[in-house]
Amino acid sequence: MSLTALSIIVILILVLGYTLYGRLIAKQFTLDDKATTPAVKINDGVDFVPTKRFFLLGQHFSAIAAAGPIAGPIIACQLFGWGPSILWIALGVVFIGAVHDMSALIASVRHRARSVAEIMKEHVGRRAWLAMLAFIWLALVYLIIAFADITAATFFGKTKELQGSFPFNPGGAVAAASTIYLLLAIVMGLVKRVFKAPLWLMTLIFVPATLAAVWLGTQVSTLLVFSQTSWAVTILVYCFIASLLPVWLLLQPRGYLGGFVLYLVLAIGVIGIFFGGFDVKQPVITTAPVLGLSGSIIPFLFVTIACGAVSGFHGLVSSGTTAKQLEKESDARVVGYGGMLLEAFVALIALATIMIVAPEVSKGVAPGRVYGDGIARFLTVVVGEQAFLFAATFGAMAFSTFVFDTLDVATRLGRYILQELTNTHTRTAAAIATAITAGVPALVLVITGPGGYQMFWTLFGTSNQLLAALTLLGITVWLYLTGKRYWFTLAPMIFLMTMTLWSLVGQTLRFTRGALASQTPAAAIPQVANASVAVLLFALTVFLVIEAIRAVLRPRPTQPLTGMPA
Repeated sequence: MSLTALSIIVILILVLGYTLYGRLIAKQFTLDDKATTPAVKINDGVDFVPTKRFFLLGQHFSAIAAAGPIAGPIIACQLFGWGPSILWIALGVVFIGAVHDMSALIASVRHRARSVAEIMKEHVGRRAWLAMLAFIWLALVYLIIAFADITAATFFGKTKELQGSFPFNPGGAVAAASTIYLLLAIVMGLVKRVFKAPLWLMTLIFVPATLAAVWLGTQVSTLLVFSQTSWAVTILVYCFIASLLPVWLLLQPRGYLGGFVLYLVLAIGVIGIFFGGFDVKQPVITTAPVLGLSGSIIPFLFVTIACGAVSGFHGLVSSGTTAKQLEKESDARVVGYGGMLLEAFVALIALATIMIVAPEVSKGVAPGRVYGDGIARFLTVVVGEQAFLFAATFGAMAFSTFVFDTLDVATRLGRYILQELTNTHTRTAAAIATAITAGVPALVLVITGPGGYQMFWTLFGTSNQLLAALTLLGITVWLYLTGKRYWFTLAPMIFLMTMTLWSLVGQTLRFTRGALASQTPAAAIPQVANASVAVLLFALTVFLVIEAIRAVLRPRPTQPLTGMPA
């Protein structure tokens, strides 16, 4: 089947979703541009800054479109085929993912730009707030484990399909290019801080320099050649340092440069899909069972594609930074709903990079390498086949830049949560909280060794999707208590919670069997850890559901609750 025809169908679904269903959801919230948003009311020039919607859309999109919508669709296609994967991306994002992001954004704006955990605290209670923070921290730890190991696999870069095909070390080239990219971001931050250079001048200098870093990486490809486990630990040491640095030094300039890389990759994907003439070579559906508790399409499809269709991480972004910059309430549809649809398009491009490859070639290959090679094939439509090796390095480096954005932001958020739970806000406390958040994943990856992400990805996806369900749970309680319609958050919440809890039961059984079958204590440790975390996530979810029911059944106050305009 033609890749172009399939993509057109998906794009039409996304456009219709935004035009019809997005407008319907906006009406449920009775968005009011006369209401003063927190960004306008506070406007401190630091955190609260009213931002025009299209600029805010770009910033929000760059924050949420990381490695999740890339790795998840590729892994799902390898396991289940492209048919179930593309259906879940297209329909899931319209009816669940975009609704979740937009609802979290509006809920935060209506609650003085506070986080989803604080919204839960106000309407459900302090105990629910503590449970939600614990859940979010565990979800972030699993995100860090999965993404750090996938990136390390890309930096290691040795697979059977690639051996002997490059005149340079492919993994070393990606590692060097990514390292140079991070150094460029730091230099850009210093130049902006010290010399007050105008943004247009820095753009003209540092964006081309970022692309030049790809070529330079191929020239020094043997300089940074380490084992996959060593790279995983090194990446987590970077996360520790980066999450403690001031945002102007690394986070802001890296995000700015990464945005250009993201948009360039999207343009390359569009060119490849619509002008490359590629055919689909992957099976529509594999022989995996449709229903079950072990490796079945249902429920595991919905937690394998952890982003691109829906992501609980987006609720943290929407209520963490975006809500503080929303200028008008009506902008929430463009930024929240529209931003998530753009991420679904990122997932479609990622899915396309594996759909054009025969199953025997893509089997067992790390998602970062599949994506890098796929982007390279799309890029050669423009630059020619002779540039494939350079293009493949660029594609893999692009993947790693998206991961870096996620990894150190997740580490920073994990540090905030531990400090909030312990009510400690000194520099020493920040360092300790960061060390714990990055140190636990480092210990896990050292014990599991290379390829450990395959053991942790499904549980990461489950925790991420379950976080989305719990966010929708808190928003549903708020809507109910304020006498507003809540069907559009209740229905997706029930679906997500059913799939994720079903998945947790299956994973608990699988990890328990794996631990019992392990030949050595070392081999049993990750299985026991995964089983224990799965049980803990299940228990936290049940506790939060019970607390939400109690909140709904409590006598309602005579005065209107906060969170809705008068």
